[in-house]
Amino acid sequence: MGVLGLGYWGPNLARNFDRLPDVELAWLCDESEERLARHAGAFPGARTSTSLDELLADETLDAVVLATPVPTHAPLALRVLEGGKHCFVEKPLAQSVEEAEQVVSAARARDRVLMVGHLLEYHPGVEALKQLVDAGQLGDMRYVYSNRLNLGVLRPDENALWSLGAHDVSVILRLAGEEPYECRAVGESYMQEGIEDVVFCFLRFPSGLAAHMHLSWLDPHKERRFTVVGSKKMATFDDMELERKLTVYDKGFDEDWSSYGEYIARSGDTFSPRVPKDEPLRVECAHFVERVRDGSEPRSGGEAGLRVVRVLEALQQSLRESSRAARV
Repeated sequence: MGVLGLGYWGPNLARNFDRLPDVELAWLCDESEERLARHAGAFPGARTSTSLDELLADETLDAVVLATPVPTHAPLALRVLEGGKHCFVEKPLAQSVEEAEQVVSAARARDRVLMVGHLLEYHPGVEALKQLVDAGQLGDMRYVYSNRLNLGVLRPDENALWSLGAHDVSVILRLAGEEPYECRAVGESYMQEGIEDVVFCFLRFPSGLAAHMHLSWLDPHKERRFTVVGSKKMATFDDMELERKLTVYDKGFDEDWSSYGEYIARSGDTFSPRVPKDEPLRVECAHFVERVRDGSEPRSGGEAGLRVVRVLEALQQSLRESSRAARV
């Protein structure tokens, strides 16, 4: 395997792939000689290059991992797939539906595995929440809301929707098992003109499910939390909690037939199911390797990545329209 991009996230991917059994990290690639020199010592068995073409020319290389700036994801993924290599690309897959469709088509045409780095889908806590939903333990899902907040790094090439929202959209779509028919978003650009640092999103699904996302890197709180409200019970996944990653609340409304169909509030037990402490990034990397070996569709494969981009593009369109709304 080879890793292209040694900025913020690439070294973490290189570390995890390098530690997997029966995986050889053969290449490190970055346009910066300084970054290559900085990280080469940690991976003495890997060759270094500033050219993706050199990696693609290596017939022994099976797959390339892309951890480059978001605008380059789709063009580089196309080059990797057209070069005959399997491709892992960090989220989001592309900045438009058109680009994402081209990448998915290229993977299908060349029978290569394409996987998008929707990391939260591989978090044991999210997987446990998904199992609760699928088993019907929460009843019918009524609404989901997420908070992804921080006083974070300002990004010059993407807004809070694309930078933070890709995580939450991927999880919401996985929990819902369907795509929304209505996508609305409003936001504000306080720190950089034209780049929203706070965004509020609302989604409606054919089943009746509703979802809300609060995304911001201009906030005093650091939150990474999902709450699912069901007809029987409710549950919260909180990634900032050290022990209670997942909490289930036996709360809701029960119909009281003795009172002519009135509803009474029920507040029962609260419990936290055991969640494995596996590192999500290691689980994600191992999943990609398994899919390369067996050729099957990854959990966050190309089609899943395309669905996320489809929602993000619709939300971005709503964001543009709301920014031009007439003042009251």
